[in-house]
Amino acid sequence: MLITSPVVVGREDQLAALERALASVRQGGGRAVFLLGEAGIGKSRLAGECAYRAFTGGMAVLRGRSGAVGGDAMPFRPIAEALLSLFRVSGPPQDPELAPYRSALAGMLPEWRGGDRQAAPAALIETAEAVLRLLASVGGDLATHQHPGCLLVLEDLHDADAETLAVVEYLCDNIGGLPVLLLATLRPEAGPAGELAQELGRRRAAVLSTLRPLTTDEVRTMAEAALAALTALPAGGADLLPQQVADRLAQDAEGNPFVVEELLSGMITAEVLHRGPAGGWQVRGDPAIDVPRTVVRSVAQRVARLSPSGRTLLNTAAVLGRRFSLPVLKLVTGLNDRDLLIHLRAGIDAQLISPSGPVADRYEFRHALTAEALLTELLPTERAAIAGRAADAIEDAYPGLPDQWCHRVAALRLTAGDTRAAALRYAEAGQAARGDGAMDSAVSLLERAQDLLADPARAADRAPVVEQLVYTLVETGRLDRALALADTLPETGPGALAAPDSAALHSRLAWAAVTAARYQDATARMHRVRRLLGRFDSTALTPALHVVEAHLVLADTTAGADRVAEAERLARLAAEGAEAVGLPEIACQAWQLLALLERRYGFDRADACLERGLALATEHRLPTWQISLLLRLGTNDFMHSGSSVLMERAHRAAVDHGALVLMHNSAAGLAMQSVMLGEYATARELTDRCAPATARLGNADTHQFVLLTQAMLAAHQGRSRELEQALKEFRQWDGDQSLQVPLVFGSRAVCALLHENREQALHELDQALAWEEQHPSVFYLNGLHGLRPLLRALAGHPASEPEADSPAALPWNRQFERLALAVHEGRAGRPARAEAAVAQAHEASRPFPMARRLGQRLVAEAALADGWGEPVGWLRSAEGYFHDAAVPAVASACRDLLRQAGATVPQRRSGTANVPALLRQQGLTAREYEVFLLLVSRLGNQEIAEKLYISARTVEKHVASLLAKTGRPHRAALCDYAAELGTHLG
Repeated sequence: MLITSPVVVGREDQLAALERALASVRQGGGRAVFLLGEAGIGKSRLAGECAYRAFTGGMAVLRGRSGAVGGDAMPFRPIAEALLSLFRVSGPPQDPELAPYRSALAGMLPEWRGGDRQAAPAALIETAEAVLRLLASVGGDLATHQHPGCLLVLEDLHDADAETLAVVEYLCDNIGGLPVLLLATLRPEAGPAGELAQELGRRRAAVLSTLRPLTTDEVRTMAEAALAALTALPAGGADLLPQQVADRLAQDAEGNPFVVEELLSGMITAEVLHRGPAGGWQVRGDPAIDVPRTVVRSVAQRVARLSPSGRTLLNTAAVLGRRFSLPVLKLVTGLNDRDLLIHLRAGIDAQLISPSGPVADRYEFRHALTAEALLTELLPTERAAIAGRAADAIEDAYPGLPDQWCHRVAALRLTAGDTRAAALRYAEAGQAARGDGAMDSAVSLLERAQDLLADPARAADRAPVVEQLVYTLVETGRLDRALALADTLPETGPGALAAPDSAALHSRLAWAAVTAARYQDATARMHRVRRLLGRFDSTALTPALHVVEAHLVLADTTAGADRVAEAERLARLAAEGAEAVGLPEIACQAWQLLALLERRYGFDRADACLERGLALATEHRLPTWQISLLLRLGTNDFMHSGSSVLMERAHRAAVDHGALVLMHNSAAGLAMQSVMLGEYATARELTDRCAPATARLGNADTHQFVLLTQAMLAAHQGRSRELEQALKEFRQWDGDQSLQVPLVFGSRAVCALLHENREQALHELDQALAWEEQHPSVFYLNGLHGLRPLLRALAGHPASEPEADSPAALPWNRQFERLALAVHEGRAGRPARAEAAVAQAHEASRPFPMARRLGQRLVAEAALADGWGEPVGWLRSAEGYFHDAAVPAVASACRDLLRQAGATVPQRRSGTANVPALLRQQGLTAREYEVFLLLVSRLGNQEIAEKLYISARTVEKHVASLLAKTGRPHRAALCDYAAELGTHLG
C-alpha cells in the first residue's frame, strides 16, 4: 500500500523562499537555490511543489535527475534530460539568436545535430554558455506571454558528473539578470557537488537551504494527513492516529519523511496498524521496529513476498544502480520478455520500483534508500557475483562497448573485485569521453584508472593510461598537472613509453607551453624530445617540432634581429613537412604563423599563406581552421582595402558552425573595423554583446581585444573618461602583457588630438615606438606608420621616405602619411606637390570619416601658414563634422583657424553645450532640445509656444524636425522617446 502525505509539512520557510524566487524570476531576476538534506528528507517533494507552482504560473519547467547507472555518472545527464523533458513535446526553440549555440548543444538535443557535418566537440565553457542562452530564450518570451520565466530543476546533484557541475557553477554565476530559476537538490555529504554548493553559497551565487528533520508535532501532522488520505477522514481527528503509533514514528523515523511513510506502510502491511470499525486506525500488537534497520526490514518484508526470480531481478537491479534499463536487466537475469514484465509488475505493486520518466524501458527504485536497503541485505560475495555476471553479459551483448557501456562495465568490474579489468575499462571510458568532448569526465575516469593501477607490478598497464591523462590535462588547460604527471613516467625500464610515443607526448607539452607563453617549460620539453630523436624515424614528428621552435625563436628577444627570419624558415619547413606527411592541422598552424611573418614583405605574400592554409582546411574538412584562416584573411583585407566583407563572411561562418570563440573573435574584429569606419553605433552594439560573453568564457585574448576596441571607440569620440575606464579593465585582464599594447598608445593619441593636445598625442606615439623596438610587431594600425609622421611633420621634424611595401601604404596609414608629405612639400614651397599629396590622402580616407576630418583640421593649419591648398574648405568640413559629433575642442579650433583666415565662421546658438551628446549626434539644435524636453509632459504646440515665447507655428516646425532627426514615426513615439531619454539622462 502506497502511503504518502498529500501536503508538505514543516517546510513553510523553504516554500516561502521558493515562492519569492519564482516571483523574482518572473521579473527577470535570476536565482539559484540548492536544497540540501539526507536521503528521504523531502528534497524531491519540495522540488516537485516548486515545479507545480511554476507550471501553473505559466513558466517553462525543465526537470532532470543525475543517475549513476552502473555506478558512474554520464556527462551532462541531468541537463540533457531536463532539456529533453520540455523539447520532447514542444520541440527546440526557434529563436535565431540561438543559432551559434546549436552545435554546442547538439549532443543533448538530437534535433540540432548537423546531419553529415561532424563538428568538433564544444569546449565545456561553450556548452555552459549555450545552456545559459537556451534557458534565457525559453524563459524570456514575455512578449507573447508564453513561459514568463524558466525553472530548471536538477535533482540528486551529488551523483552528477564533472561536466554537469561545471555547467551548474557557470549558470549560478551568470543567471542574475535572466528570467531563470535553477533549483538543485543534493545530499550534504562531502564530495565535488557538496563542495561546489558550499563555495557558491560563500560567494552568494546561490542560496543554500538545508532541510532539517521534522519535529514530533510535524511527524504527527504528516502521518495524520497520509492516513486521512486513505480513509477520507479529516486530518487531525483524535481517533485517527493512535498516540502509541505517533510516539513510535517520532522515535524511529528521526524526522525523516520517507521513513515515516515507510514505517506507516510497514505497520499497515503487517496489520500492526489497521482500520477500526468507525473508520479510524487502531494498534494491534507492538509497533516497534529496530532502528536503523527500519527501512531495510520494510523493504525486505516486501521483497520476501516476491518469487525467487522476482527477488533476483530486484537484487540485480540494485547492483546496477538506482536507475536501470530493461534491456540490461534482461541480459543479466536471462529472463524472457514475459517473465521479465511479470516480475517487474510485482516490484511495482510492492511499491519498490516505478517507471523513470517518459522513456519506456527505464525504471528506478522508488527511493535511493530502497536500493541501498536491498544492497545491505546482500552478502559482499553475492554482490560481486551479480556484478561479474552483469559485466560479462554486457560485454557479450555489446562488442566494443560503445556509448556508455564501457563506463558501466568498469564500475561493475570494480564491484566484482577485478581491479585490473576495471582500470582498463575506466581508461577506455576516459578516452571515449575525451573523444566526445567531455574532458572533465575524461580526466576523472583516467585518474581513477591510474589510481587502480598504482601497484608497481602494474607499471606496464599504467604507462598508457598516464599518457592519455597527460594529453587530456593539456587539452583542459591544466598544464602544471600535465607536466608533473609526465615526469612520473620512467625514461627506461618497466612503465616507460616507447621512444616515438614519449617524443610525441613531450612535443605536445612543448606546444602547450608555447601557447601559454611558458617558454622555459617549452624549451625544457624540446631538449627531452631531441634526446629521443635518434632512436626512431621522426619524420612524422618533425613538422610539429618546427612549429614549436619557430615560436620559441620568435619569442627570444636576445636572439637579435635575425630571429624573425629564422622563425620564418622554421615555420616554412613545418608547413612543407606537414603537408608531405599528411598532417593538415600542423600545416594550418604553420601557414597561419607564416602569414603573420610574411606581412613584412606585403599583404600579397601574407594572403598567399592564408589561402594555402584555407585550401588545406577545406580539403580535409577542418571547419575551425577554415573559419580561423578566413578571419585572418578578413583582417588583412580590411587593412589593405578598408573592406569588411571577408570579416563578415568569417563571422557568419563562425555563427553557423557554433564556434563561439571564433564568433567572438570575428565580432570583435568587426567592431574595431566599425570604429575606424566611423560606425560607432554598430561598434558599440558588437562590443556590448561580446564583452560579457568573452568575460564569462574566460577568453582572455579576445576579451582584451574587445576592451581595446571599447577604448578605441571612446577615443575616436573624444571620451577620455570612457577610454581610461576601458583601459583600466584591460590592465585588470593582464593587458600589459598583450602584444596589442601599441593600440593603447594609439587610442590615447587619437583622444589627445580630439582634445587639441598635440604634444600629448606625439608623446603617446613615441611610447608606442619605444615599445615596438623591444617587441617587434606586425599590427600596423596603431598610429606609428601614418599619424606619427604627420604629427612630427607639423612639429617641424624632417621628412623620412617610407620603404616600399611598408605599412604606410595601408589606407588607414596612407591618409596621414600623405598629409605628412603635403606638409613637408608645402613648407618647401612646392604647393602643387602638396595639393597632389592631399588629394591622395583624401582618396585613401574615403572609408574613414572621422580620420578624414581630423586630417583636414591638422593639415589646414600648415596650409594656412605656408599659403597653399584649400584650408578654408577643409576647416569648414571638419568644423561641421566635429560640431555634430559633439567634439567641441576640435570644432572650436577649426572656428579659430577660420577667423585667422578671415573667413566667415558658422554661428552656433548658445546652449548647444547643454544638448546631450547623443542628441547632438542626431543633429538637434539648442532650441529643438528645449522643445524636446517639454514633450516629456506631452504638452501641445500652443502650451510649448507659451513656455518658450515663440509661435505655435514655430513649435510645429521644430516638432517636424525632431521627428525627422530622431527617426520617430509620430508625435506620440517622439514623446515616449523624450520621456525614456529623460529618465536615462537623469
